[in-house]
Amino acid sequence: MRIVVIGATGHVGGYLVPRLVADGHEVVAITRGTSTPYRQHPAWESVERVVADRAVEDAAGTFGSRVAELGADAVVDLICFTPESARQLADALRGQVGQLVHVGTIWTHGTLTEVPASEDAAKRPWGEYGIQKEAIERLLLAESRREKGLPVAIVHPGHISGPGWPIVTPQGTTDLDVWRSLASGRELLLPGFGLETVHHVHADDVAQLIRLCLEHPDEANGEAFHAVSERALTLRGFAEEAARWFGREATLRFAPFEEFSASLPVEHRDSAYQHIARSHAMSIEKGRRVLGYAPAYSSLAAVAESVEWLRQAGRLGDGIPPVRFA
Repeated sequence: MRIVVIGATGHVGGYLVPRLVADGHEVVAITRGTSTPYRQHPAWESVERVVADRAVEDAAGTFGSRVAELGADAVVDLICFTPESARQLADALRGQVGQLVHVGTIWTHGTLTEVPASEDAAKRPWGEYGIQKEAIERLLLAESRREKGLPVAIVHPGHISGPGWPIVTPQGTTDLDVWRSLASGRELLLPGFGLETVHHVHADDVAQLIRLCLEHPDEANGEAFHAVSERALTLRGFAEEAARWFGREATLRFAPFEEFSASLPVEHRDSAYQHIARSHAMSIEKGRRVLGYAPAYSSLAAVAESVEWLRQAGRLGDGIPPVRFA
């Protein structure tokens, strides 16, 4: 197929594009042209590049038609953040392509009642990002399910992890000092009893699920699927296991959320609240049953690889031992 990938040089695209090229597809990568791929790979040499600033072209009402003119069989949208942007693209692609795979977020669920949550669990999103993404999901699923609508499959990642960027820590932040504390045996403060949860996924497993949607359009279109690891992590267990990667036992202290939040650097307080207040733990049973989704990485394995990359890149400073993950 000829597959257009919007936002192709980002975290997920760095794994998805090489997968698609290896499968023999003709890949067109749409980017703003301001960055190189997070993950270098020889496959990029055979990828057609298109430079486009989506925000500018959305405002001008031209982005959707720009994508449609590329003559794709399928489009993968990794960077859609508003219902207006989604509608413009859907209107332009309707009748022109066989499938749109949209990448959303598990934050469409908001606060959960039962865990692990399935894709059809009642959704109560909060915060602008979650609310906008849930509105996009409703719009695109309705589009896909109506007569002569654009066929759409939706993939909802958890906390994307892997080499190349900071990842969500046991404090619900991307503060690199958390890893330094765990590696050195310094005390780490956690909220409550440390039983809130985070649910990671390796970027390559998100790419795997997107690829499965492209390979099985009849099963995937009109549906949404969680792209997460097999299991979520409690903050406490996460910290304890991460300390063991460095040959340490975690030194943890627990406090009410207000005290915990006040102890964090100001720039990390909102991130901690956003992740911990949601405490997502999602089911992948639907993706496994319908598409054969089988994540290669556990949450801990995905994070361990990420932290080792940070160490090797010098992001954690001197004296941090290698990550030893079994």
